[in-house]
Amino acid sequence: MANRLVIIGNGMAGVRTVEEILERDRDAFDITVIGDEPYGNYNRIMLSHVLSGETALDDEDLMLNPMGWYRDNGVTLYAGDRAVAVDRFAKTVTCESDRVIGYDTLIFATGSNTFFPNMDGLREPDGRLGRGVFGFRTIADTNGMLQMAASGDGLRAVVIGGGLLGLEAAHGLRTQGLDVDVVHSPGHLMNQQIDERGGRVLRTTIEAMGVGVHTATRTTAVLRDDAGAVTGVGFRDGGSLPADMVVVTAGIRPNVDLARAAGLVVERGVVVDDQMRCEDEGSIYAVGECCQHRGEVYGLVAPLWEQATVVADVLTGTDPAAEYHGSRLTTKLKVAGVDVAAMGVQGPERETDEFVQFYEPRTGVYKNVVVRDNKLIGATLLGDVSKVGFLTQAFDEKVPLPDERIGMLFDLGAPSEQAGAAELADDAQVCNCNGVSKGQIVERVRDGASTVGAVVAATRAGKGCGSCKGLVADIVAWAAGGDLAEDPSVNWYVPCIPMTKPELIGAVRISNLRSVSAVFEALAPDGPDATAKMPLASLLRVVWGRDWEDEPGALYINDRVHANIQRDGTFSVVPQMKGGVTNPDQLRRIADVADKYSIPMVKMTGGQRIDLLGVRKEDLPRVWEDLDMPSGYAYGKSFRTVKTCVGTDYCRFGLGDSTALGIAIEDRFQGLESPAKLKLAVTGCPRNCAEALCKDFGVVAIGDGRWEIYVGGAAGAHIRKGDLLATVDSADEVVRLCGLFIQYYREHAKWLERTYAFVPRIGIEELRAVVVDDRDGSVAGLQERIDDAVAGYRDPWRDRREPTSPAQFTSALPLLPLPQVPVR
Repeated sequence: MANRLVIIGNGMAGVRTVEEILERDRDAFDITVIGDEPYGNYNRIMLSHVLSGETALDDEDLMLNPMGWYRDNGVTLYAGDRAVAVDRFAKTVTCESDRVIGYDTLIFATGSNTFFPNMDGLREPDGRLGRGVFGFRTIADTNGMLQMAASGDGLRAVVIGGGLLGLEAAHGLRTQGLDVDVVHSPGHLMNQQIDERGGRVLRTTIEAMGVGVHTATRTTAVLRDDAGAVTGVGFRDGGSLPADMVVVTAGIRPNVDLARAAGLVVERGVVVDDQMRCEDEGSIYAVGECCQHRGEVYGLVAPLWEQATVVADVLTGTDPAAEYHGSRLTTKLKVAGVDVAAMGVQGPERETDEFVQFYEPRTGVYKNVVVRDNKLIGATLLGDVSKVGFLTQAFDEKVPLPDERIGMLFDLGAPSEQAGAAELADDAQVCNCNGVSKGQIVERVRDGASTVGAVVAATRAGKGCGSCKGLVADIVAWAAGGDLAEDPSVNWYVPCIPMTKPELIGAVRISNLRSVSAVFEALAPDGPDATAKMPLASLLRVVWGRDWEDEPGALYINDRVHANIQRDGTFSVVPQMKGGVTNPDQLRRIADVADKYSIPMVKMTGGQRIDLLGVRKEDLPRVWEDLDMPSGYAYGKSFRTVKTCVGTDYCRFGLGDSTALGIAIEDRFQGLESPAKLKLAVTGCPRNCAEALCKDFGVVAIGDGRWEIYVGGAAGAHIRKGDLLATVDSADEVVRLCGLFIQYYREHAKWLERTYAFVPRIGIEELRAVVVDDRDGSVAGLQERIDDAVAGYRDPWRDRREPTSPAQFTSALPLLPLPQVPVR
């Protein structure tokens, strides 16, 4: 029987250790992983990209090890189950589900928790975080912030903590349209990484993004109204700031309660020796943020990878004498879109230390180096990190320092950025987020990966914060002899099928492929790819409408139950209100439903509708039936809503009947499947009360029956004024061009590509030529296909009262099977 290895913690450190062990000896252990979140292992660094809208929660870059990976590698995963006790004498781990797991070797990889300072109003009486308060550590935290950000306009957020996570949270929430303030107790931002002068430069850059910054300010209370909703934060000096949401990023603390209760030696973290063994224990190890080695606790990813390597060497016998001697930290990352690199000390500590700095607040650039005894002992780069490759080598004492120290900050004699990429030592860390060295990248190129995409797929380099992508490309180009091969997969619609989207649509039609599995079988040469399921399902619904074949697992939870999953596993229900117009009968029904099903929140949305938040999954069909209103599609990648002003009916400035036109557009295209969500608006005059200029499709009345049509606008994660597509003479022509544009977008956009990216990529002149001028003679076909799609519309709230499976409307952990069913 194989040695039973149990890892408590399904995060980046624990699963990286499993990967290293499997790479050395796949048969050495019977491996079990216990994770208290109901997912596979994901990249926490990517959560800031999710919050800012650059990455979706279902993006493949977020998930490092999806559920299928555990199954494929013979690893048992108990997801959504928490380890609550360790019996070192019986060698067992007991979980919250009462499951008891025996072990021969145990690894603690419990990571860290968000540190929540003691302050009034932060928690409920039972100790849970109060409503409107979030950490920034997990998918649940991030999803909760996104859901609240999307719940209405004019929201304000206060972020407590101006370190890396705090600034990332502030940047993300700002891109979601919230007014954001950062409150930081120390005197300057990111005081752990940069000095005061660098902090001033960073503050200027952050404030230019529209984020308020308050340093040397200690928060002492979260303020709430009589209903318990957040209204602001209070400070020690008596001041306050208004807020609807509070995000706490005041640091992290190693998660050591379980280890302490088991009787292990715990100081700041679980104390380990150079082989990562817990003190006085031959069979228990610890890795990652939960452990303390030689007095140090590390909160960055790179040391975690080094520790995982040592544990794997020791446990598999690959190198029984392997030891971890600590890490010299070189941090390179993006903070709120700003490049930052730091290593060693922040400034001079002795009179004889050499200190060279460059300070240019106007451009947001600050650099310094600290030299002692002709050795680099510290460097900080902010805004311009082009010299980080050379400085990293110098910090590791692998290259000599130039006599002119300024040459370490600018190309005056030290290697250029390109030369530095080529001259990096093979063991130099290129991607700190995923622990990838230059040597690993070069090895992949020599194994035949001649494109950046192929190298990234094989190594994950560049899939974290993204700050190393340029260096990765330089190394790949150098290793490939100077020329990067064109990556053919860049234009594929999904990664496993070598076709562009138009080619794939053609193949689907010709071969009459109506299900995701049929597409995989016919067109995926290397077999299915789980990340391709949802985009393929979307494409099939575009091609076949109601006649596509739905299969288990082809759709995500929102599309399966036709509602938007929330942070706590309940759902958001948004009935349709065409053009934002309602009536007393609808309002009474909404109120009755809210009372009948004890719905905790009823909220106006930014799209002029009413959102019922906190609906239980098993209540969804009855809620729809009692509402007796169409779905508003607030959950889907689809046509969602048309925002309108009152136009000529009541407004004295109105030049066109925007309400009637908005309702006509929503009537025709309601619920239409698309690559990403579509938000529209019609406004009755250039005063633009319905904000038509920043919608996917916006219409503005300009008088005499004429309308301007704008496409590709956005006011969410990205802010962009739409491009003028056409000026037309009738409302009917607006509706016609709306359908042509939407159909062209449906057939040519990439999966999850919003129109604000699609329109610039195609070009407004090209769109105008194709859709308006019919240059290619394709308008008739587009019109026919959009007519077919519209004709096939069925309201899912009426059409799917009967569950498609026994679990469709049964409460369970979101996204994954119940935790008592192990993945093996």
